[in-house]
Amino acid sequence: MTDDVARLVELALAGDAGAADTLVRRHMGAAYAVALAVTRNPQDAEDVAQDAFVLALERLAECRDPRRFAGWLVRIVRNRAFNHRRYLGIRAAEPLDEAFQSPGGGSPADDAERADLRDRLNAAVAELPQSQREVLLLHDLEGWKHREIGDVLGMPEGTVRYHLFNARRAVRGRLQALVREED
Repeated sequence: MTDDVARLVELALAGDAGAADTLVRRHMGAAYAVALAVTRNPQDAEDVAQDAFVLALERLAECRDPRRFAGWLVRIVRNRAFNHRRYLGIRAAEPLDEAFQSPGGGSPADDAERADLRDRLNAAVAELPQSQREVLLLHDLEGWKHREIGDVLGMPEGTVRYHLFNARRAVRGRLQALVREED
């Protein structure tokens, strides 16, 4: 896969718009997940991910190792997201209103129950430290492997597994605490 990505980078550098489009389609989900982990706001994350892609495509020649395009892109996304967060002066965690939104189609009661569960899940994820949020979103939302996450975030695979384990445990604990509060 890294050879395929490297080839797409080469083609995009040569002016192939289709290759650039393929790079965007393949990596937009991960870019969004990383931006969401930093900004904690779906709309801001979408803006940051798109802005980061524009910048990445403009500076594609600066990607020293095209096989590591994803890691290079994630660093751009993280930097843009931190800059965006600083620009907006966000200090407190905001809910992830739409991060795990599932399509409706059920009864109003089912939709309300899903919305309540989504809000609880979003609140639990928002309380995680940033490194845990990034790992959790990339692994569970985007389906990345531990090794891929480690390469992109610059951490050993064991550390990725540790963050994922702790993130899941914290989210599960938070959701269980909310259920106990209701009883």
